[in-house]
Amino acid sequence: MNKKNLGVVCLALLMAECILVILSWLLSATMMEGVRSLLSSGGIRWFIGSFTDMMASPLLVWLLLALSAYGCVQKSGVVALFRHWSHITYRERIALRVATAFLSIFIVIIILLTLMPHAILLSATGDLFPSAFSRCLIPIIAFGIILFSVAFSMMAGHVTTLADILQLVSDGIANGAPLIIVLFLLIQLWESIRFVFG
Repeated sequence: MNKKNLGVVCLALLMAECILVILSWLLSATMMEGVRSLLSSGGIRWFIGSFTDMMASPLLVWLLLALSAYGCVQKSGVVALFRHWSHITYRERIALRVATAFLSIFIVIIILLTLMPHAILLSATGDLFPSAFSRCLIPIIAFGIILFSVAFSMMAGHVTTLADILQLVSDGIANGAPLIIVLFLLIQLWESIRFVFG
């Protein structure tokens, strides 16, 4: 989705929030049961007082990690490598093997932490869902992708310094920043609906 379309989505979410504010005020003025006004003293206190807590959701962390992983894959050259497989260099072939080895070790570690009897990431009852593993599934996948991409980039010579690695990991977040704003607006609208009608 391009930035122009995201701008339209942001505007629509802002308009929906404004309509909800007016609607909550009108419905609460008619004494409709179970409706709270966002313009009341309690509504304004809720909006300002709980804004940070609402935004600090797992969705934000998942989005940031997903954007970072996506940016790593794009900038590392892995995607271009599979598009032009016939023109792969010897160094890129070695880099791909090393990155695959790193990813395999990472997967083995995750398997040992989850599938063995009395594994650390299982729940107290020994279940995989829900457990620490299930709550951390998206970060685990993102870290695996980032590890693979960084290892490939380093071995292929695409990145040479720590600053280059930092740029590689943060590039997706920089390019996906508009999605973060959309997520903020979506969370705010959802929580506002829950406040008004909950």
